Amino acid sequence: MENKIKAVQDKLAEAKLGGGKKRIETQHAKKKLTARERVNYLMDEGSFEEIDALVTHRTTDFGMEKEQYYGDGVITGYGTVNGRLVFVFAQDFTVFGGALSETHAEKICKVMDMALKTGAPMIGLNDSGGARIQEGVRSLGGYADIFYRNVKSSGIIPQISAIMGPCAGGAVYSPAMTDFTMMVENTSYMFVTGPNVVKTVTNETVTSEELGGASTHSSKSGVAHTTSENDVACLEDVKKLLSYLPQSNKEKAPKIPYVLNDEIREQLMTVIPDNPNKPYDMHEVIQGIIDEDSFFEIHKNYAENILVGFARLGGRSIGIVANQPLYLAGVLDVKSSIKAARFTRFCDCFNIPLLVLVDVPGFLPGTDQEWNGIIVHGAKLLYALSEATVPRVTVITRKAYGGAYDVMNSKHIGADMNFAWPTAEIAVMGAKGASEIIFKKEIAEAQDPVAKLIEKETEYAEKFATPFLAAQRGFIDEVILPNETRRKLIKAFSMLENKEIELPKRKHGNIPL
Repeated sequence: MENKIKAVQDKLAEAKLGGGKKRIETQHAKKKLTARERVNYLMDEGSFEEIDALVTHRTTDFGMEKEQYYGDGVITGYGTVNGRLVFVFAQDFTVFGGALSETHAEKICKVMDMALKTGAPMIGLNDSGGARIQEGVRSLGGYADIFYRNVKSSGIIPQISAIMGPCAGGAVYSPAMTDFTMMVENTSYMFVTGPNVVKTVTNETVTSEELGGASTHSSKSGVAHTTSENDVACLEDVKKLLSYLPQSNKEKAPKIPYVLNDEIREQLMTVIPDNPNKPYDMHEVIQGIIDEDSFFEIHKNYAENILVGFARLGGRSIGIVANQPLYLAGVLDVKSSIKAARFTRFCDCFNIPLLVLVDVPGFLPGTDQEWNGIIVHGAKLLYALSEATVPRVTVITRKAYGGAYDVMNSKHIGADMNFAWPTAEIAVMGAKGASEIIFKKEIAEAQDPVAKLIEKETEYAEKFATPFLAAQRGFIDEVILPNETRRKLIKAFSMLENKEIELPKRKHGNIPL
């Protein structure tokens, strides 16, 4: 018996070394961590339970039977993060470049199935060169098995992908179907085809970083939701993100203890400039509303004319969608519509209340936007907010013009509570443009057309570019002072905590993808 026990201990010890040809030396945050170090850093100390540590591949072609490593290039198991159950897989680049084999995929699929059955988040730490070419279609089938489970789990449990190294070919599609993709600057990249193939097919010369690095995907493509400077920072971001999310769609958004105070925030009284055409930073409004330092921004460097992210309000986890006047005056365009729609749908999946902050002059005009489908992409945000059944509260801080007023969580598309600051301008368009159309003849016949335009512009603004007309019709529930916003929102979300909507039976809607 002692010999058998020692044999098992030796095998497990070998498996926990990673099984690869070499170990990656680690100097804390300065270099990449190994797969096992990543898992150990992510999980609460001593909580990780490994599954299938002794699995090896079954390939005998191309001399592969001579290269057998315990775990077959991926560590799988479960444990806790801040006391909450999660499942994880971590690909080990030191074993066949982290390439996915049939057994490698089976291990991942096993923990994905367990995560779905138990209602716990699934975290993937990706570091793989793609399919293991020695296995042919078996490795491709393994990818498809994973993709299928990503879709089955979507909207039921949170799925997070941390790209800790290369992620190429078929490997990129699993992260793309998860809820959040997080990348590490300068050491991770994602692309369907690498620089060499791009060079051969299109004659473009591009580096891996330029083609699919963290900077590229966080600012240009929108594939990456967050970026971090190193592995440790990335894993810390995973932990922080998890703190805002429920375990599954069966639970409400997390709430931490909070003692209610007067909640008046005087700094909000001076955020909006006197000049209605002068920009301001919507981050200042957000910080004046939420619990201190609780904003976790998503897609920070992508479509910067809209802000999305998680925060806490009176201890309650909420999602925020907000126009950003600092960029393109906060207009809605193709990218911002997609960004906000995706975030809205995630929050709705997982019972996270939505706060929408509005300062939008309309949709961005131009051939570039029209030819790239602003109609259908703008409709995505309209659809997502109309479909959402979570508590939805809107605050209009300044401009809410045209169709963008409707789209940004107006009362007309099912918002629960709509507030407006006294500076709000709710109208079909700006006073100048509206006056030029409505009073065109009067202005043209005037002795001083410029003075007449200013006169009519003032007249229109006083009548329509205010929140009071909308409040008279009940489209705005209350016109509030900026410094009262936090207190009003805490009360509104508390009132809406047990909101329930029964939807008609259907397989699913047909969002304009």
